[in-house]
Amino acid sequence: MFFVDTLEFEGLGNRSYLAGGHATAVAVDPPRDIDQVIAAAVRHGVRIAYVAETHLHNDYITGGLALARLSGARYLVPAGASVSFARTPVADGDTVALDTGLVLRAVATPGHTPHHLSYVLEEEGRGRAVFTGGSLLIGTVGRPDLVEPRLTEQLARAQYASAHRLADELDDEAAVLPTHGFGSFCSSGPGGGEARDGEGGGAGWKATTIGVERRNNDALTKDVDTFVTEMLAGLEDVPAYYAHMGPANAAGPAPVDLTEPRPADAEQIAARLAAGEWVVDLRNRVAFADGHVAGSFNFEGAGKLATYLAWLIPWGKPVTLLGETPGQVADAQRELTRVGIDRPAAAATGAPDAWIRAGEKLRSFPRATFAALAAARADGDDMVVLDVRRDAERSGGYIDGSVHIPIHRLHGRIDEVPPGVVWVHCASGMRAAIGASLLDAVDRSVVAVDDDFDAAVRAGLPVTGTDPR
Repeated sequence: MFFVDTLEFEGLGNRSYLAGGHATAVAVDPPRDIDQVIAAAVRHGVRIAYVAETHLHNDYITGGLALARLSGARYLVPAGASVSFARTPVADGDTVALDTGLVLRAVATPGHTPHHLSYVLEEEGRGRAVFTGGSLLIGTVGRPDLVEPRLTEQLARAQYASAHRLADELDDEAAVLPTHGFGSFCSSGPGGGEARDGEGGGAGWKATTIGVERRNNDALTKDVDTFVTEMLAGLEDVPAYYAHMGPANAAGPAPVDLTEPRPADAEQIAARLAAGEWVVDLRNRVAFADGHVAGSFNFEGAGKLATYLAWLIPWGKPVTLLGETPGQVADAQRELTRVGIDRPAAAATGAPDAWIRAGEKLRSFPRATFAALAAARADGDDMVVLDVRRDAERSGGYIDGSVHIPIHRLHGRIDEVPPGVVWVHCASGMRAAIGASLLDAVDRSVVAVDDDFDAAVRAGLPVTGTDPR
């Protein structure tokens, strides 16, 4: 009998796993904050004997080295990965015994990176599950363009071959347990992630199965040339912070420090803003729009905080966090460590009135729907419609006459936004709030459209179905 515990990180769109038997376990692709992995091992009463990396990650900083050192586990790292620390190099076909009758077998699955491995969990010689990292995902595969541009097509073809190797070697019932693909930008396309009940590990531990992927995954249903052509055509911008993740993982990340940041009062917040540092308000976008510190930016703690803040912020820029509660700040601090923003410069909690100096006023801006945008346009208001969605989203339909600057490029291109009141929209409201806060910080008049894009057509706005650019 074995178990598989899934640790989900919705902000980054990733999962890590703890799997084992009666006495010992392996942690696969663990997060930077390893305490939750340790807690899972304690719940099962097992010792973490192995920590396994499927590849050097480009989208988050691993906790594997710290976990291995703390637990005394053997640190399994693909032999082809160039790293600066002691580890157990693993190659295709290598096995380790997890528990009685339970074996972990490495399978070379290059494509997401040249050195990528998957790990098959075998019980009494039967492959019950495979930890696929950034190889075979749910309905798609990991993107092949994160290592080196000249290798992209080669790695795309390797992804196709790796997916077929897994499908050929494993039974339809084998669980596919990927690290990426739940909203991660490491995925080459949209993927699902509905859990299914499974044997051995208990209800809900299966993400998908080889049989399901054999029927639904493009890498297993299309010919290689069609698959590669379509995948390469669909690749979008790479988050800027990815450039820092691989080198940090290769060097060996330091353990995290999750102690509380130093408190900041109104004077210190003002001084940090005056120094050009980033002050990030973690409250929901409704509260931020109603009243916030002038110059602060809104990255909702409950949204994709780590992805978008790390993508937009100049790397290494000090950041001060503002939250309603210490818990909100602590959650954000934990998530940010996963992408290398290790220590906030300072933090403040409570109500926004306490974050400004005597005599100062909070800023605010309106929120609206697409119906309100349509009405304002019909009235001839002096307005700019700013679309901050990604290129692929806009290609599926856009409001005629709108200006397009994806949110991850907006901070460096604010001067390109035409004069007038700027109505900022995205697909649902979160990125519009970020964009509105960036513009508000430079004293532009903004309206944040907090609405689903589907409502634009219902509101009577002219929407072109295909972007001709």
